[in-house]
Amino acid sequence: MQKAKKYDWQDSNLALFGSDTEKEVKKAAAESEPAWKGCGQKTGVQIWRIVKFKVENWNKEEYGSFFEGDSYILLNTYQEKDSEELNYDLHFWIGMHSTQDEYGTAAYKTVELDTYLDDKPVQHREVQGNESDLFKSYFKSVVYMSGGADSGFRHVKPEEYTPRLFHCHAEGKGRKARLEINEMKKMSRSSLKSDDVYILDAGTKMFMWSGSGSRHDEKFKSAQEFQTMTAKRPRASKESLDENEISPDHEFWEYFTDDDVDGEADDDDEQEDDSNTFERVLYRLSNSSGALDFTEVSKASSICKSDLDSSDVFILDTGKACYVWAGKDADPEEKNNGIPYATEYLKKTNHMRAQITSLKEGQKCKQFSEIIGY
Repeated sequence: MQKAKKYDWQDSNLALFGSDTEKEVKKAAAESEPAWKGCGQKTGVQIWRIVKFKVENWNKEEYGSFFEGDSYILLNTYQEKDSEELNYDLHFWIGMHSTQDEYGTAAYKTVELDTYLDDKPVQHREVQGNESDLFKSYFKSVVYMSGGADSGFRHVKPEEYTPRLFHCHAEGKGRKARLEINEMKKMSRSSLKSDDVYILDAGTKMFMWSGSGSRHDEKFKSAQEFQTMTAKRPRASKESLDENEISPDHEFWEYFTDDDVDGEADDDDEQEDDSNTFERVLYRLSNSSGALDFTEVSKASSICKSDLDSSDVFILDTGKACYVWAGKDADPEEKNNGIPYATEYLKKTNHMRAQITSLKEGQKCKQFSEIIGY
């Protein structure tokens, strides 16, 4: 099997967050974009997928499932308690094999949707495997599937299905545990680890295999996902298997090779991540000198609300997330360069996949407020 190309998504052009003139053009374009008609008018989550430069509605039955080769846009519309005002969190999600064209289109269309909603949303960039807690809170589980819009996989009949193996891993413990599901690149016995749970989708037959060392909450969450998957395939046979009880000649093993015959390692070419140990730092982006200057303001526990200035843009890096805060009196050049500067800055760190959140002075972001005392 040919290995999927891993696109260098961090080199994509984020200068798409452009000038005021461009914004006026995008406002007109947004009003003519069919996908945006009626969106953001009531509370709830809406998701779109980018397909050949176009925005297409993502099937609600597939919410929480994402192709690694695609990019998506997600809008969450909500109301604060005792308020009728509609608020928005606007995310664009980048799959690890998403092309630069797809990612660039998602970024551009995210700004367009922000413009359509009169600049009210708080914007977020999400990268596969490093999604924010807010993004993951929209779903019971997050499923990463191989392929993308060009694969045509959804049109395959069950009897012509290529078997697919999903690795289920629970983050957190107990009721708060959230399931992350990754489609495996290999179908070998050595791929199965005793500490986790796996779901094998063979089209007309479906199996859930629980490792002897997997946790109870992981099994429970995986069983829920297995039930959801099998409900979409009512004619398929289904069976739950336990590592300690399955026989060596069970038909389950017919779908696996005896060993890692292709010798291909999973993608793991990123440098060591330091997001858990990184000491947070606050930067100022200002053109008061006549040119854009990016300077450090404060670090760690010394960061506070008084560091912020309404006349400039500030970038707060926590290791796990990067926040771009635009003061209400900031120069347009500063505002337009906030996200591009944050992106370029993250490329030089050991946590380049960190979530980026962009907010304007006066907008609410719980995580940012807790750190800055804002």
